[in-house]
Amino acid sequence: MATTGNIGFEETLWKAADKLRGSMDSSEYKHVVHGLIFLKYISDKFETKYEALMDEGEGFEEDRDEYEAENIFWVPKEARWSFIMDNGSYFHY
Repeated sequence: MATTGNIGFEETLWKAADKLRGSMDSSEYKHVVHGLIFLKYISDKFETKYEALMDEGEGFEEDRDEYEAENIFWVPKEARWSFIMDNGSYFHY
């Protein structure tokens, strides 16, 4: 039997999943979860590039073209994972 290590955020994800499951039909649930996973993925890529641009100090961190030139999704401020986590109570426990 294979075992997996705890990478730190599983409990939070399960709690969030439980909240979602209780409020929607299971056929819709997968679309929401997949969307959240995708948003987290593109937000992480965006943040990595954002921090690199901040380190350069030339003021291009909010320039959409800087991201698209490297095939990185542009994520508006209100859609960034960090913004959602800081301003939404849905995933806070």
